[in-house]
Amino acid sequence: METTFLSHGPAPRPFAECLAEYSEKSDIRRGMPAPLGAHALEGGVNFALFSRYAQRVRLELYREADELEPMRALDLDPARHRTGDIWHIWIKGVAPGQLYAYRVDDRLMLDPFAVAIKAPSAREISPRCIYLEEPFDWRDDKPPRHPWSRTVIYETHVRGLTAHASSQVLGPGTFRGLTEKIPYFQELGVTAIELMPVQEFDANRCKRYDPATGERLRNYWGYEPIALFAPNGAYSSAGDSGQQTLEFKEMVRQLHAAGIEVIVDIVLERRDLVRQLIVSALRYWVMEMHIDGFRFEPASILGRDSSGAVLCNPALLEQIAEDPILHDTKLIATTWEGAGANRVRTFPRNRWAEWNVRYRDDVRRFWRGDPGMLPAFASRICGSEDLYGRAGQGPGCGVNFITSHDGFTLEDLVSYQLKHNLANGEGNLDGPDENYSANYGIEGPTEDKHVESLRKRQIKNFLLTLLVSRGVPMLLGGDEMRRTQRGNNNAYCQDNETNWYDWSRQRLHADIHAFVQDMIAFRRNHPVLSRDRFYTAEEVRWLSPHLGEPNWSDARARTMGCLIRDGGSDTLCFMFNAGDTGISFLVPYAPPGHEWRLVVDTSVDLPVSERGPVVQGGRPYDLAPSSTVALVAREMV
Repeated sequence: METTFLSHGPAPRPFAECLAEYSEKSDIRRGMPAPLGAHALEGGVNFALFSRYAQRVRLELYREADELEPMRALDLDPARHRTGDIWHIWIKGVAPGQLYAYRVDDRLMLDPFAVAIKAPSAREISPRCIYLEEPFDWRDDKPPRHPWSRTVIYETHVRGLTAHASSQVLGPGTFRGLTEKIPYFQELGVTAIELMPVQEFDANRCKRYDPATGERLRNYWGYEPIALFAPNGAYSSAGDSGQQTLEFKEMVRQLHAAGIEVIVDIVLERRDLVRQLIVSALRYWVMEMHIDGFRFEPASILGRDSSGAVLCNPALLEQIAEDPILHDTKLIATTWEGAGANRVRTFPRNRWAEWNVRYRDDVRRFWRGDPGMLPAFASRICGSEDLYGRAGQGPGCGVNFITSHDGFTLEDLVSYQLKHNLANGEGNLDGPDENYSANYGIEGPTEDKHVESLRKRQIKNFLLTLLVSRGVPMLLGGDEMRRTQRGNNNAYCQDNETNWYDWSRQRLHADIHAFVQDMIAFRRNHPVLSRDRFYTAEEVRWLSPHLGEPNWSDARARTMGCLIRDGGSDTLCFMFNAGDTGISFLVPYAPPGHEWRLVVDTSVDLPVSERGPVVQGGRPYDLAPSSTVALVAREMV
């Protein structure tokens, strides 16, 4: 190992002589304090590290990730290689692909601004940073920039999407594998892919074991990043060779070409709350990786000071919202956190959207048949004006969802009364106990035709509700093919078939897949459902089964309808029955010169069609238990 100590020589020489040698011969210079990270500069590479309290900093260069000793170590002289809180050095002859790390006060650490990480094969060895300066041809890449009102989000895990052999892709479990599924996303009709963490994380951090098999579990979700700027090398078909950045960019470029935006989850722990690091990371993902938006997990931590106290007017939230580079990006907040803060409706108006957990819970409870849910259900369908009705806000402030990665899948929501998390090795104590779920008589999979029919009906009810509600709909990836996690509602450590998409289920449940496609198309064809403003009194009318006003105070009521009118140009009618008995629902009259056409009745196995059979206004419709009916007004022929 060659160790170079960078201190002043004992005998001073003429300034001109020193300058000439420094400029022409030396392969080491003082360097520059900006930009942070490792960057090409004047024929060499400039390394810059922020460290306010460090007493000693050493830059170590490695040939291989498994090496314990560096090929070269350079101790930085604080009198020469430090400006304020920034330690810096310029080195000649460093080639792309060079591995490096910093030893700060005898502790090896990664460069927080590293754009790629190389993992060692041995768990006891720390990962190394990779210096990269590789150009990428973005060609004529244009971000789709879909407005919130035309956005439909598909949440997925990069590895889980294609790791299963049934995915039939050339790059299973990678960015390339996701790229191969772009035609599938296009056919489904989604406009944005939200990716669970794609930044580098330690998959071996989990210390638990599956009690049934003895197998060590893995940190699968990745909500504990070790490098905010670096795409996960394990998600590259070429491994963590430095190609992960190029493969990620190619994935984004092709998604954009297909008209699909890319939203990535950003995880922020309190130890990472250095404002410059956060903003710089967001800018990097937008400028260099062409990302269209972010979901912050948890976003409420951005509203705390260094001691953890909640701030009244968090400057960082405003800074992110108003940053000129981030100005056109989608910003989504997760409003809860482990410390108990829930900052619903407290994020800067117009720029921030929020995961609407009230939507999730209220819609689940309505369709489960819980008492007294009619008022809340009506509010959720109309865009949650009770939550987002402040001046300047609209339904686009809420991202509506029934399921997400955190909890049951949609299949499990209608198949399990209880969580089944024993495989996580925590004695089934992890994950929420209350999921507002139902099993409809049998816990888990069944061949009982009656139970299966009811479960399928409820799945359609949930999906239809989501896609006709004002606000931004988000689908959990795999729900369209009835993906199951076998009742595990906290599958953070299951890097196996519990989380991987079994693509044979797309064929097995082709009717649900087609239903999602058709309902997304229905939403797109009727803009009245997705406008980013709340309904006026003239645009929506709520109905009881006898066409009067629903009795909102009746806790026993589980049935209602609504008539939605878009200034006379588009009229829709929905009838919802969350009860366990059928009911005769009087159909309102269609507008003059129009007739009602049945679009969907979730109780029957018919495809969604806006040219369905005629339904007569003024006559009763037999609304089956646990079902929804949608009608569209068409001109009479």
